[in-house]
Amino acid sequence: MTATVSGGVEGLRARMSGPVLGPGDLEYDTARSVWNGEIDKRPALIARCLSPGDVGAAITFARDEGLEISVRGGGHNFGGAAVCVDGLMIDLSALDEVTVDVGARRARCGGGATLADLDAATQEHGLAVTGGTISHTGVGGLTLGGGFGWLTSRLGLTCDNLVAAEVVTADGHCLRASPTEHPDLFWALRGGGGNFGVVTTFEFALAPIGPEVHLGFFFWPLDSAREALRAIRDAVDGLPRGAGSLVACLNAPPAPFVPEQYHFSPGVAFLIVGFDSAEEHAAAVAPIRAVLPPAVDFITPMPYTALQQMLDESTPWGIFGYEKALYLDEFTDAAIDVVVEQFPRKTSPMSFTPIFPVGGAFGDVADQATAFGGSRSTRWVFNIAAVAPDAEALAADREWVRSFWEALRPYAGSAGSYVNFMVDFEEDRVRAAYGPAKYDRLAAIKAKYDPANVFHLNPNIRPSGH
Repeated sequence: MTATVSGGVEGLRARMSGPVLGPGDLEYDTARSVWNGEIDKRPALIARCLSPGDVGAAITFARDEGLEISVRGGGHNFGGAAVCVDGLMIDLSALDEVTVDVGARRARCGGGATLADLDAATQEHGLAVTGGTISHTGVGGLTLGGGFGWLTSRLGLTCDNLVAAEVVTADGHCLRASPTEHPDLFWALRGGGGNFGVVTTFEFALAPIGPEVHLGFFFWPLDSAREALRAIRDAVDGLPRGAGSLVACLNAPPAPFVPEQYHFSPGVAFLIVGFDSAEEHAAAVAPIRAVLPPAVDFITPMPYTALQQMLDESTPWGIFGYEKALYLDEFTDAAIDVVVEQFPRKTSPMSFTPIFPVGGAFGDVADQATAFGGSRSTRWVFNIAAVAPDAEALAADREWVRSFWEALRPYAGSAGSYVNFMVDFEEDRVRAAYGPAKYDRLAAIKAKYDPANVFHLNPNIRPSGH
């Protein structure tokens, strides 16, 4: 930390209600840690903000001192974008309050809340909004990049359900963005990532969901992977509109419902979630069971909150991770052949390939209605994730991810990849994700609200003329 910064820290502390931490403080190492255990960056300062005023003071201080800014919401980004090196990290983790207006079916959610926080508050009233599939994911990053989850086909993306936001922009001022207040900023926040400011409050529209849902878990071993993926692809088209589904190439969990002979065995899983009656769910899963009987066939009711937490153990806090992703318009036989060839080459039993079928409400939204970085005609969001207990194991599977991704890339659509699944933040992939017209629109909005590109530790939109 420079002498200038050292001398000005007390002034920042005087302007903030929350603490400002430096390397000498006891809480510093805990505060700079994030989900991905590989990330070991050291900010000069960490501003633990308790209000939009704290965020504004931190931004102003950092700009005056020439410090790079990073923003931590849930801290779940694979690339560790929440933590800067020798700059100022704005920590929103204390802004985790969620309040629900049951009559209006609205939730106000702090910028540091996790999906677990949001789900707990909304499920008290039998309501929900599309979230991810890991409950310790931050609401902020998920929403700003789009937000896929079990409810995507029923309710659309998380960002499709955003109705307003409070944002502290690069000049330190707090604005409200909605369809009638700064509508250009509101459009950009729904998919444009963390490029336009620090969102301290999100307001979501909610829908009746749960409290009980129905899960079908089906698994085929590796020697049936090709047939399983083809059968699953065909079955997805026949699922009821609004059903949730996930395809995953993984090692079977050592769960009580999995026969011991398949524990940790690689193969293909298909998860189907019903949000209506048990009878409707049974009818939805019947075709896949009839076409290709699975080795593991498990159906159960469960609380919606349990569904949201079901995959948490597959990516525990502190694990090492790396990922790349692609959009597929069609899951062709040739693409399936690539998956069957590449998936077994991983070395860590925790590495896996989650594939998100999308349709229904996701496709009802026009491409230009939000800033989401992808086409609404996309049918499959394909992720390849290296997950390992240490750096050495991760290094091996990082190469597996890259080679797998390159082999699959010829079968991908032209719309880049999902920005929330980006780690390396390649500029060409960001531009490809948004497309020229949407990217140019975002760049113009960026030039209005952040002309100096203060918020650039993300899949970055460069301001027009920058």
